[in-house]
Amino acid sequence: MAQTLDLRIIDQLRDVPDLIPVTRDYYEEWNIRVFNREEFACKNYLSPNRRDFYKILFITKGTGVFTIGANTYYIEDPTLLFIHPNEIISWKNLSDHSAGFYCLFKKRYIDQFPSLRAIIERYPVFSNSGKSVVRLNNQTTAAIDELFIKMQQEALHGGDYFEDSLQAYIQLMIVETMKAANYPKPTAITEELRHIYHFFQLLEQEAAHINYSKPLRIKSAKEFAAELAVHPNYLNALLKKHTGQNVSTHIRSRVLDESKALLVQTDWPLQEIGFAVGFADQPNFTQFFKKNTGVTPNEFRKEYRKKF
Repeated sequence: MAQTLDLRIIDQLRDVPDLIPVTRDYYEEWNIRVFNREEFACKNYLSPNRRDFYKILFITKGTGVFTIGANTYYIEDPTLLFIHPNEIISWKNLSDHSAGFYCLFKKRYIDQFPSLRAIIERYPVFSNSGKSVVRLNNQTTAAIDELFIKMQQEALHGGDYFEDSLQAYIQLMIVETMKAANYPKPTAITEELRHIYHFFQLLEQEAAHINYSKPLRIKSAKEFAAELAVHPNYLNALLKKHTGQNVSTHIRSRVLDESKALLVQTDWPLQEIGFAVGFADQPNFTQFFKKNTGVTPNEFRKEYRKKF
């Protein structure tokens, strides 16, 4: 039996440092990963920015509150969650014990396998947030569990063809899920959280698809508040309460995220990167970056290239 509504409300989203590396490692050179939830449990987190990977979360034990977009779900039965890179999500863990698996795979991984892309485009589990949460019966739970066990074994052994094998298992998993097709009804989120998710959607729209010809133009806290039809002080208070950071801090973090991505994913000169993220000249960009990271943009780029 699901708990009462007030226990489902996510009232703490601020312990992001506990997050298993999910939102900040899109610079790393990997295509697909498989984790056992008993060893790497999903802790409380809010992921407001677009990611560079898809996620399939298979829960067989443990309870929690999962929010995707404006929909919130209380999870206590075996469930599969399909998370698109662009979705704003959060997870609130409500139990000490977790079981199941989760799989992360990059966008570029899909591009390597046309059959996998075709399956993802054909079925709505990633594209329709109303069908991204699937409750499983015993038979489907056993089938998905078997697929994940095989995936983890393949990932551990590695070899030249393990990525080929894993994409085939993902296809089977999606088909098995469509057979189950049991989509639980979401619980409406609170008005406070609705404002928060809307803020992150607006922030994401500002930061999406930036390049040198379309530089980032982040709105001020006052402008964001006006679009949400709330007072700037109220918006700041909401974000501080639920995420531990105010509007300006989230804006600054978003600019830093885009800066880091451009530094490691392009060969653009620093002046072009600075302009793309909203700085008129390179010295101001370098000063901003070093103040918030402790290193210059050049040092950050060189350190990354040493690792890979």
